[in-house]
Amino acid sequence: MKTTEIQELIDFITQSGLEEVHIETEAIKIHVKRSNAIPQQVASLASNGLPSPTQVVPMLQENKLAANYVTIKSPMIGTFYRSPSPEEAPFVKEGDPVVKGTKLCIIEAMKLYNEIESEVTGKIIQILVDDISPVEYDQPLFLVEPVTE
Repeated sequence: MKTTEIQELIDFITQSGLEEVHIETEAIKIHVKRSNAIPQQVASLASNGLPSPTQVVPMLQENKLAANYVTIKSPMIGTFYRSPSPEEAPFVKEGDPVVKGTKLCIIEAMKLYNEIESEVTGKIIQILVDDISPVEYDQPLFLVEPVTE
């Protein structure tokens, strides 16, 4: 694996928000784990002696969320899609009203497309993930202000 390929892999992991990746081939073994307290590390790079990255800035920034908002989280690891196809409009936009059961997005996992629905009736305050981005289990996707009746 070339230095540029390793750097591209690190950049992808940084942008995706993944916490841990393990890649193993006949020629190389790479184990990357990210933590807020510990810089990302490359465990082993076989025998080609490439330097490991020293630090990766976490892509997700800490959001100070109001206590009265509901966070809709990903129930699985996969790829986040805001619309059913690239030509169609997104399921929801920031500011849109939603009712419990409204389709918010699709998460593709292992070629299966899973519709994610709103857990509450309310208004979409913020979409926390970019379209066509990898997401992890329990990663926040939407911030919803519930309607109190």
